[in-house]
Amino acid sequence: MLRLGQKAMAMTRESSLRFGVTGILGLGVFLFPGLLQAQELIRPGTPGGPVRLITADLALLEAQDTRKDLPCTVTPTKPFLGFDLKFHSGYDVSLNLKDLAGTDNLLTIVFRVTPDDHPDAAIHFSQHISVPAIDDDDRGPAYLQGTFDLGEGKYHVDWMMRDRAERVCSFHWDSEAALPVKDKPMALDIAAAAIQPTDPELFKQEPPVIREQHEQPLRVKVVVNFAPQDSAAATLQALDTNALVSILRNISRDPRIGRFSIVAYNMQEQRVLYRQEAVSQIDFPALGKALNKLSLGTVDLKKLVQKHGESDFLGNLLTTEVTEVKDSKEAPDAVIFAGPKVMLDDGLSPEMLKQLGEVKFPVFYMNYNLYPQANPWRDAIGNAVKSWKGIEYTISRPRDLFFAWSEIMGRIVKLKLGRTGSGNSSSQ
Repeated sequence: MLRLGQKAMAMTRESSLRFGVTGILGLGVFLFPGLLQAQELIRPGTPGGPVRLITADLALLEAQDTRKDLPCTVTPTKPFLGFDLKFHSGYDVSLNLKDLAGTDNLLTIVFRVTPDDHPDAAIHFSQHISVPAIDDDDRGPAYLQGTFDLGEGKYHVDWMMRDRAERVCSFHWDSEAALPVKDKPMALDIAAAAIQPTDPELFKQEPPVIREQHEQPLRVKVVVNFAPQDSAAATLQALDTNALVSILRNISRDPRIGRFSIVAYNMQEQRVLYRQEAVSQIDFPALGKALNKLSLGTVDLKKLVQKHGESDFLGNLLTTEVTEVKDSKEAPDAVIFAGPKVMLDDGLSPEMLKQLGEVKFPVFYMNYNLYPQANPWRDAIGNAVKSWKGIEYTISRPRDLFFAWSEIMGRIVKLKLGRTGSGNSSSQ
């Protein structure tokens, strides 16, 4: 996929949290809507057959030469692991506007990624970028970016770009996607040596999961604060949305859970955005539509004049989603909070925390916090979870998510079996 943007947007890659953004073009300070078409996977003409390329393009890829008759600079992107448990890699390209001056143009990019251990399993991609007419006196840089997903392994990339005048820029590089030794137990969501186009659909539906069959399937409630790391931000940042959706997907894929209840809210708007009760599969497309209605840049005057609006909203949310369901027949086997820190000016008072009472099921908090050193203080949700004798996990990197979820599920299963065993013993 390709989309427009400024070069500065590419800096989000440094957080290791950018998914689905597979091309960015910013010509100087100007943006040209509608210039770009999607990055395409070039498929073989017949199943199992060779990929068909223009002879000149194939020759350029095979030559392994670096050409600059279309002047450009290609900077490979080192593979990084995202919260979706896939390695993301790609390239940055810079050109000068003066080298694109003239009538409208078309840039065609063709590149292939080859696993070192499987040279016959190369994957080919193409991109087509329409460029409008550019005056001869225009100056400044043009930027382009592409991404693809990888499994663990070593790879070789052959890349070329040509314009309508058949001027060519070509480049070649080696790349390696590797987990640190301490992270080897992590199960990635992409096979070793696999190469995939980056999926642009953040909220696409998950494929069905074969659930473990039990008389009493595990029931989990997940309460997610879809909010940016910066509570003053006017928009929900893509990297934050990606991370929070990845946390939800990771939970939804666990075959030991039979029923999910989902509550998505936004603390800044003091509003529940989406709710789904006791389902076997999370409806991600519906969640995505609900999040599109967020308007963080506006303020509800009625809420603005409320002296303790945020703390009252959070207190009511905690009471409704946790305290009031603790004795019901549909009580979950665990409640999991997720999201960035909720730092309230007046917090939750000791009286309010006391009113939350005790719960019979475990409570967990997956605190999504990219910069824990900048804000090491426990937030309002953390205080509530502590009052319930729950456990808080800081999620700053993909490994934190993997190992936290492994521990959470271990505790849920152990407590569930313990309660079931106690119930069986008392009935005999």
